[in-house]
Amino acid sequence: MITYQTKIKLHETDAAGVLFFVNQLKIVHDAFEVLLESIGFAVAGLINEKDFLLPIVHSESDYKLPLSVGDPVEVQTVVADLGETSFTIAYTLLDAAQNIAGTARTVHVAVDKATYAKIPLPAELRKRLQSL
Repeated sequence: MITYQTKIKLHETDAAGVLFFVNQLKIVHDAFEVLLESIGFAVAGLINEKDFLLPIVHSESDYKLPLSVGDPVEVQTVVADLGETSFTIAYTLLDAAQNIAGTARTVHVAVDKATYAKIPLPAELRKRLQSL
């Protein structure tokens, strides 16, 4: 499991003063980037150096408790599924009291950078995802 810490920012809230629903996905995407970096596949390196990309082909998000400006959030990330060409990351957002404030899942598919055709997960990426 990889964790990511952040705080809710004013621009992430809605008129009611709570986290705007779409921003939960932004926060988990930040956590995904931290996960990739922790296993040696930082996004900049993927884009600039590798011959494959990992686009999101599905995302879902559930909201359990409101989060407001300044609230600390811990995002726990785990690999929920590892297929031949894709993998799923599950996210749990915890508030300051470690209550579940939200959950999310993203499905990523490996594609050839030049053609965007689906490809098998590169061996080194698969190995590092399995180690989580």
